[in-house]
Amino acid sequence: MNNKTSFRNHSGGRALRPPFFLLAWLLVSLARAEELPRFDFSGPGMATTFRIACHAKDAATAEKATDACFKRIAELNAIFTDYDPTSELMRLCAPEALYPMRVSAPLYDILQRARQLAEQTHGAFDPTCGHLSQLWRRAKRQGKLPPADRLKKAIAATDWQRITLHPESRSISLKTGTLLDLGGIAKGYAADECQRILKEHGITQAVVQAGGDTAVSDAPPGKQAWPIMLRTDAQHETSITLTQQSVSTSGDLYQFVEIGGQRFSHIISPRTGFGLTTPIACSVIAPDCTTSDALATAMCVLGQTEGSKIAASLKGIEVRFAP
Repeated sequence: MNNKTSFRNHSGGRALRPPFFLLAWLLVSLARAEELPRFDFSGPGMATTFRIACHAKDAATAEKATDACFKRIAELNAIFTDYDPTSELMRLCAPEALYPMRVSAPLYDILQRARQLAEQTHGAFDPTCGHLSQLWRRAKRQGKLPPADRLKKAIAATDWQRITLHPESRSISLKTGTLLDLGGIAKGYAADECQRILKEHGITQAVVQAGGDTAVSDAPPGKQAWPIMLRTDAQHETSITLTQQSVSTSGDLYQFVEIGGQRFSHIISPRTGFGLTTPIACSVIAPDCTTSDALATAMCVLGQTEGSKIAASLKGIEVRFAP
């Protein structure tokens, strides 16, 4: 259907020009849209810094919307973190937990998304890698590799199919001994939530950045898209433009540990149980930041050949591996 508005003379069918007052109103409205000022905010969340740039009619509107965003980020962190044994995520994983356990809407939603992305990536992204994460955090502190026997057990406990969803009751069941880690998807999910909240406050031209994750809504006034800078290593930087999309970059540029002369990335392969040892970085462009966040991690685990093949089978996904 043609969305253009037409003005017609009902007696003769000949198109009429729009009345002067209507044309003037349209011109004023367009001018005001282009004059929306930009406001920038930043604050801590999920062990990184969230940055929000948005165009709003005034500072009060922007501040109210972004205050709601940062409140939501804190709420989600309290639910998703695996560093706090009292978080909802850790209560779900506790040995005394009774299944199926009814969980909050955000936790059910992110686990549903995480399980789906794990299946699509053949387990390269896996939210049940909690035991592996714990081992490598300890290895980083101690400066030595995880014990082989414990590594073997942690690999055996890493399998996204250990998660069972019960949509009728918004409940989750976990196979005994499962430990969840949402570090590869939570920031992207929070960025999407910020965009949702901004839109609820009437702000539709915004960019939300959370570390290596960026969620973009409508283009800024007078522009076709938002310019986004991607850095995949110390020597390479690429500029892209986005509208109504998200992009996430994952790699070992900043987060790694050296043990015994070997460099291990913070990205752990669920297949081997080890942090990646081959330098790799990948940016993923996707319709939403929850997806781009998880897929960026998965693409690094899969490598360029296998990762590109899987990405090609997913709708609306573009991958860019570092040169």
